[in-house]
Order: sequence, then structure tokens, then C-alpha cells
Amino acid sequence: MKGDRKFQILNRTHRFVLKASRGRFGWRLLGMEVIALTTTGRKSGAERTVLLTSPIKDGDAIVVIASRGGDTKNPAWFLNLSADPNVGVSRRRRPAEPMIARVANPEERERLWPRITKVYKYYDGYQDRAGREIPVVLLEPAAR
Repeated sequence: MKGDRKFQILNRTHRFVLKASRGRFGWRLLGMEVIALTTTGRKSGAERTVLLTSPIKDGDAIVVIASRGGDTKNPAWFLNLSADPNVGVSRRRRPAEPMIARVANPEERERLWPRITKVYKYYDGYQDRAGREIPVVLLEPAAR
């Protein structure tokens, strides 16, 4: 529960920065793009939006990491998109886009993980601490 509270506070603070700056600040963090990911709550059915960093893109796909800071549990947003992969993604000065989320298959993860950790080495530390394979999630444009 402590970890949940910490992430809630960080997310609220980040949202405050975005709102107070009228979207001028807060869309990059630690050199990564920040996105607002909207999922459908797997239990409540309510829309849930969380701010996440995206370390890399893979073609048209936005890549996010379900690390939860190296926690042993997957984040709630990951559980939600696992139950319903239809998500919305908002980025700086762009309207929300419908996207489909999917977990990278083993070959994709093997190809993407070194790209991610080459630039953002702390993900290797998260992986070491987590005691689980941290999912790499691809957010791909929904068919139009």
C-alpha cells in the first residue's frame, strides 16, 4: 500500500505541473516523452488515466515499461490494459488517440530491452529488484 500511495502522489504532482504550466512543462521527464495513458478499470469499468514515461518508440508504437519502479507487482494500469487493450493516449499538444496495447512477445522484448537500457540504465536495476520479468508494452495506433 505504501508504494501505491507514493505513485499516486507522484502522479498528482506531475498533473499539477502540467496544469499550472498550461501544458508547457511536464511532457518530458528524464529525457523521455511523457504520455497520459487512459485505460478502463478492470473491476470498476471506469476510465483511469496515468502519466507514464516512454523511453523509446518502435516504428509507430509507443513503448512503455510496466516496471512500477522495480516493484514485485505489476502496476494497476498494466492489469487494466491486460483486461481491455483498447486505450487512449494523449501527448503534448495532441488530442487523445485511440490505441491498442499489447505486451511485447519474447523476441520483441529481447530486441527492445537493450535499446531501452542502453539509454536508461536504471531499468536494469528495476529488473534486478522486481523478481519478475518486467513487461514491455507496445501502444499501437488503432485501425482507422
